[in-house]
Amino acid sequence: MEVIPAIDLLGREAVRLEQGDYARVSQYGKPTELASRFAADGARWIHVVDLDGARAGLIRPVVVSALVHASAPALVQASGGVRSVDDAETLLRAGASRVVVGTAAWTLLDELVAALGERLVVALDVRDGILRTRGWTESGLELDQAIERCAASGVTRLLCTAIERDGTLEGPDVDLVRRVVERSRVPVLAAGGIRSEADLDALEQSGAEGAIVGRALLEGGLTLRR
Repeated sequence: MEVIPAIDLLGREAVRLEQGDYARVSQYGKPTELASRFAADGARWIHVVDLDGARAGLIRPVVVSALVHASAPALVQASGGVRSVDDAETLLRAGASRVVVGTAAWTLLDELVAALGERLVVALDVRDGILRTRGWTESGLELDQAIERCAASGVTRLLCTAIERDGTLEGPDVDLVRRVVERSRVPVLAAGGIRSEADLDALEQSGAEGAIVGRALLEGGLTLRR
C-alpha cells in the first residue's frame, strides 16, 4: 500500500481545499519545499494538482517542471488543466512521469490511452455517485458508466476521489473505493479524507493500490515512514 503525498497549487502556494471549495482554503507554504521534504522522507511518487489549471482549463508546464526537479528522486504524477492529448504530452515533456486526466477523459479517452498508455491515470472525482469535472464545478457521468468506458478503452489505472471527504480528515469512503476496484479490475489510487494508519489499512483491504494523502501529511497526522 503506497502513500503518495499530494501538493495542491493555487497561484504559487501549496494549499488544501475542503471538499473542493475554492472559498475554503488553507495555505501550506512553498510547493518546491514540500516536494523536497516529501522526497527526503522517502516518497516514491508525488501527486501534483494545479487547481488554477483545473478550473481554467490551462496547464502550467513550467510549474510542473520546477516541482519535478524539487521532487527528485521521487516521480511526479501531474494533474490539472489537461484538455487535450497535446496538453498531456506537454506535461510529460516537462518531466511528469504520469498525467492524471479528468475532464478531457470523457471526450478524448481512446486518444489519451493510445498516446499515453500506462502513463495515463483517469480521475474519477465522485460526489453522490456522479462524476464532477472542470475543477469539480460541473456534473458529468454516473460512476458506473465512467468505469465501463474506462474498461472499454483500456485504461490501466484510476484515481478515485470522494469529493465530500476531501480535505476533511473525516476518513475515506472505503465502500466507494471497493466498488471502483471491483468493477474496474485495474489498479486504483484512493483519495479523500485519509487521516490515519487505520484508514490506510482499510483502503488496502478494499483493494486500493495506493493512497493519495494531503492534509494528514501536511499537518502531521501521518508520516511517510511506515
